[in-house]
Amino acid sequence: MGLAKKYDSVLDVKYGQDPALDALLLHFMSENHLEYTIDPLKNASSEQLRFMIALKEGEFYAPCSDWMFFMLLNQRLPERLLQKYIEQWKRFIHLSRDFCTDRELASRFIQLARHKFRMVLASPILMPSRLMKWFITIFMTQSGIDDPYLHIRRGLNRRAAEMVGSSEFDEMVHASPAEADLKGRIDDIRFLLDRLEIERLMRIATFTDHWNPEMFSLDGLRASGLAEEVREGSDLLNPMFEYLGRDGEQRHRILYLPNRAGGILFDLKVVKALLRLGHRVVLALKEGFYFDYPTFWDRDTDLELAKAFEGAHFVSEDKLSKNELLGIMARHPFIVISDGTREKFNPYRMSVTFARAWKECDFVLAKGEDLYDRLILNSHEFTRDIINFFRDEEGVFRVHFRAKPDRVRTFSEQYILRKAEEIILEMRRARAQGKTVMFYSGIIGSVPGQTQAAIEVITTYVNHLRNQLDDAYIINPGEHFEEGMDADDLMFMWEKVQRSGYINVWRFQTYFDIEKSFELMGRKVPPVWTGKDSTYSTGCTKEMHIALDVQRSHPELQIIGPNPEKFFRRREYGVGKFCDVAIDSCG
Repeated sequence: MGLAKKYDSVLDVKYGQDPALDALLLHFMSENHLEYTIDPLKNASSEQLRFMIALKEGEFYAPCSDWMFFMLLNQRLPERLLQKYIEQWKRFIHLSRDFCTDRELASRFIQLARHKFRMVLASPILMPSRLMKWFITIFMTQSGIDDPYLHIRRGLNRRAAEMVGSSEFDEMVHASPAEADLKGRIDDIRFLLDRLEIERLMRIATFTDHWNPEMFSLDGLRASGLAEEVREGSDLLNPMFEYLGRDGEQRHRILYLPNRAGGILFDLKVVKALLRLGHRVVLALKEGFYFDYPTFWDRDTDLELAKAFEGAHFVSEDKLSKNELLGIMARHPFIVISDGTREKFNPYRMSVTFARAWKECDFVLAKGEDLYDRLILNSHEFTRDIINFFRDEEGVFRVHFRAKPDRVRTFSEQYILRKAEEIILEMRRARAQGKTVMFYSGIIGSVPGQTQAAIEVITTYVNHLRNQLDDAYIINPGEHFEEGMDADDLMFMWEKVQRSGYINVWRFQTYFDIEKSFELMGRKVPPVWTGKDSTYSTGCTKEMHIALDVQRSHPELQIIGPNPEKFFRRREYGVGKFCDVAIDSCG
């Protein structure tokens, strides 16, 4: 039983339209092991997903191309889908037979995988990439081999390092352009040369996309015909160069996604050219084995790769907060992170750090045809501009530019800091006038679906305090809520304000405050608000930690509200949420 009606676009497939469709979508998510409500420790919440994908209300996202999604939902087995499944099966068989020397053991887990494969063919709703992830997990757990391609990747990197260090490579990158191009103003010539160098490096970085390991050699580089191809520039990368600007006028944060070992040595040349122009780069590698894709841990056992990564700052923490990530990016122009996965591009399984890096970067440079399938052949819109580049099987250099939708509003670090500075300036003026500065912390989004009601509750009570307290300047976070800002943005802004040292009294919302607010509004306290106070909010819990920390350096700070010990029973702050990660139905 598949789709009950024909849809013109994947964007028309939404939650909440039809119970049968909702059930089918949940079946799709659960069978692919991507449903957050079933396994919140492994899968991204919808809020984290929105860091990367510009989802509208009710919109459903599947991490595959449009044609693949419709085939899977129809639960039939057309030839095109069958071939994709067979590709995964053959790849698994080669992996098992090439790397597991114990034939009896290999036969056993191949038979296990065959049972799983038959089940998928009988009810084809599993994405081929997820099937491959399944096969890889079977291989790794049953064979005890956690990375069969480790030596292959090391060999590819060694050969690539020889090519990068060769005079042939140097000549390809640095050969002078035609004399006619070198006439005019110095700044125009400088822009032309920078542009030509980056385009040459990007073209060279893709020429090994379809090479097998035996083809990685200086002879292959000489015979590639690249020297002639890269001599003159083209307009293929115009959108990227227009975005980058001239002469470092604008400094951008760029997320770079490489696609294979060996090629990573050429990717790093592209990265270094971007760094020289003053941009900052975040490069994301795989968390673990996914064939010849470079992993975060490869440099530990690969001297050539470690040498190529000199100057890069590796960040192993997979759940960085916005504040922590921005702090690292400010200190280090080139950082390397893990995307948190062992598979093709899958936002449901990517780490919190990767999702935040995507959100904090200005655009994404995505290398490889695999990413073309996920980022270009997918109708869903993304929150950042994407430039996908690769070589097709005929060796033609391809570039695809995908702009983020106009409706996506981005809040830069500078914008958020300006808002924080405006509030700090008001606090400073209030202190200079002899007023008591009070910060009021309360529930904003920790009650599912009650964000607007929470703002009304806080605002009503703060207005009451303003009428009761003389010469008091009271900061109400609800008055500074801006549409489009998520909890990451707000917490980042408020922490700057809270650590300014200008707060005299920090008041945390109590149940009495909430009761009084509803009384002032002439309403009874709804059941969903009964018994609530600021200890219910994980955001307030984080703020209590900050308040106690600030109090250590400013002992005169008064903290009013529930006992601090009552706050610390809460769990981790929800990624991109206004509420606790424990509340799965956050609205």
